[in-house]
Parts: sequence; C-alpha cells; structure tokens
Amino acid sequence: MSGMEIERKFLVKKKEDFKRQAYDSSHIRQGYIASGGGRTVRVRIRDDRGYLTIKGPSANGGMSRYEFEKEITLDEAQHLMQLCEPGIIDKTRYLVRSGNHIFEVDEFYGDNQGLVIAEVELGSEDEPYEKPSFIGMEVTGDKRFYNSHLRRFPFAIWGGTLPEEYR
Repeated sequence: MSGMEIERKFLVKKKEDFKRQAYDSSHIRQGYIASGGGRTVRVRIRDDRGYLTIKGPSANGGMSRYEFEKEITLDEAQHLMQLCEPGIIDKTRYLVRSGNHIFEVDEFYGDNQGLVIAEVELGSEDEPYEKPSFIGMEVTGDKRFYNSHLRRFPFAIWGGTLPEEYR
C-alpha cells in the first residue's frame, strides 16, 4: 500500500469500555530504523506478520502524510528489529466500527502504559465520521502522540500532565 494517509487521532476516555465494542484485536511491536525530520522507516510485527513502512513528514496540521507500506516475512521483520533505534513500541490494537468507519484503538504497554489512543482513517480531510462514546480530546498533529516520539519520550515521563480522564 502506498499513497496519502489521512487520519485523525484522539485520546480515549478511561471510563468508557472500548474493548467491549471491538470486533478484532492484535498485538503489535514496532521499532524505527530511522526517524528524523518528520520522516520514519518503521518495522512492525503484528501478531505473526511483518511490515516495513516509510512515512513522510506530516502536512495540514498533522492530518495527512505520505505512507508506503509493504508486507515482509516475519523472519525479515525480526531481523530488521535488531537494527532499530532504541525504544520499541508495544501495544494491542483494537478495531471498533462506528458508522462507515473503523477506529483503531491502541492500548500501550511498557513505558507508555496507561496511554490509549484512537485513530480513524479518512478519504479526505473534511470527510464526516461518527465518534464512538469513548472518543475524547483530539490530538491530531500533537507530536507527543506519534509512536516515533513515544519511543524516545514515553508517556511515563509526561503523562501526568494530561487530564485525569485520560491517564
């Protein structure tokens, strides 16, 4: 897959049970071979499948960016993970339908334990969508919530600055 990725990110309200609404989930571990200048080269292991992803810098307030993704073998992904910069992202992704869209809800572990972020991919920046009840404050474009940033500056360091309903 390659092309422009358009998505919006939100914090998830802790009191809402998004897991009950999920129709699927998967475990994700990902590392970054290179990150800088808003560009990233990422290796991801999602359950028993591997992926290599290249992303360009964000545009339009962080809502859009170029993305190239290719499935690779699990063995290739495991070997490439050894080349990654320090800091691995470890999370479970839950898929929740809302209207015509699917929200990807990431529950983080390790130094990012306690952080839960939802994303929805859109066909255009002004495409309407229905927000599930668990969706809270929008954080689209806030670099603190980019996975490449979280591996270097984890939630454990700065998460206490968020309102209680998101920690």
